[in-house]
Amino acid sequence: MLRAVFFDIDNTLYDSTTLARMARLNSIRAMIDAGLEGEEEELYARLQRVIARFGSNYPKHYDELLKDLRVPWSPKIVAAGVVAYERTKFGYLVPFPGVIPTLLELKAKYRLGVISNGIAVKQWEKLINLGVHHFFECVITSEEVGCEKPEAEIFHTAMQALGVEPEESVMVGDCPRTDAEGARRVGMKTVLVRLRGGEEGQAQEADAVVHDFRELPETLRRIESVV
Repeated sequence: MLRAVFFDIDNTLYDSTTLARMARLNSIRAMIDAGLEGEEEELYARLQRVIARFGSNYPKHYDELLKDLRVPWSPKIVAAGVVAYERTKFGYLVPFPGVIPTLLELKAKYRLGVISNGIAVKQWEKLINLGVHHFFECVITSEEVGCEKPEAEIFHTAMQALGVEPEESVMVGDCPRTDAEGARRVGMKTVLVRLRGGEEGQAQEADAVVHDFRELPETLRRIESVV
């Protein structure tokens, strides 16, 4: 019998890919308006390389971009990028269609939790802004556990938090490697969400694939029928 359902956040509960792309693009436009010289497409590509080099959680991407461009540091230009990013981010930080009513339905039957790679405060910020934080009994982040999905420890920590066994648990996420394969290795059932499309051939590690969040209740019932 299934007792708990755990969720990833990015590209599972909301479209983080579009958010990041639009926020970064708008930040470049704002920096150009503030005096940064260069073509929008080239500056955006340079920013993407900076983010890849330092990681998405690094706090000074725009400072590093100016260094990369060999442009004198300008607090005005950096601030313009930060403000534009934050304004755009909150405009795109909305749940996928069907997320809230589906979580309401699932909460009536299962215990719900989150397992997410990332900084704890930032992950909570996302959940609160999405208006879904109150659905989850536990939110387990890699920062707090000290390891990332697909390592087994983070999944075991989440299951211990809810007092459930692997065979009683399902992991719902968008990444075949970190979410599906990682959870399967510890004995959990797995559901891949393909809310933005994706390669079906990558879904072989999952017990099921959904293309609409509202498919989850019936998908879980099917999984439960063969547990």
